[in-house]
Amino acid sequence: MRPVPVVVLALSAAALALTSGATAATATPGSRVHVITAKSGLTIYRPDLAPPGSRAHVFGLTSKAFGTSTAVLVTGLLPNREYGAHAHTKPCGATGDLAGPHYQNVEDPVKPSVDPAYANPRNEIWLDLTTDATGRGAAVSKVDWTFGERRANSIVIHETHTHTDPGHAGTAGARLACVTVGF
Repeated sequence: MRPVPVVVLALSAAALALTSGATAATATPGSRVHVITAKSGLTIYRPDLAPPGSRAHVFGLTSKAFGTSTAVLVTGLLPNREYGAHAHTKPCGATGDLAGPHYQNVEDPVKPSVDPAYANPRNEIWLDLTTDATGRGAAVSKVDWTFGERRANSIVIHETHTHTDPGHAGTAGARLACVTVGF
């Protein structure tokens, strides 16, 4: 079994501390910290690439002082395989398309967004991962912004790592699975 990445442990420990009333060491007086957590079986759209019983655990912290950090730990996916994952605008639904487009801090006026000026890991939450021999994988995203009125509502796991080239930026193939997250 592969050890859980230190950052995932740190985020989950911070989330636990904050939800239990403890003060985070990095919190400044008057700063508001929002804890993001989700532990769920995935809504599966492609069982050939995201087997039934696959799970996702999402941890995050967001504060005006430090931006937003999000970590995902997946289990039960295919072994030794690359996957893309992103925050999406809507909750999971019966099909992957119902989760909406990627959440963008600054929205691209052109849809679908494939312009690297908008579709990039500084303007979106990208959580590309590679599973180990047991089908476990983890990824972390850190952005300098926090959510305002608009919020992401899910993490969607995609078929490939995320492309960055113009005309394909932000694309990662088919939507394989989804977990609804209360960002």
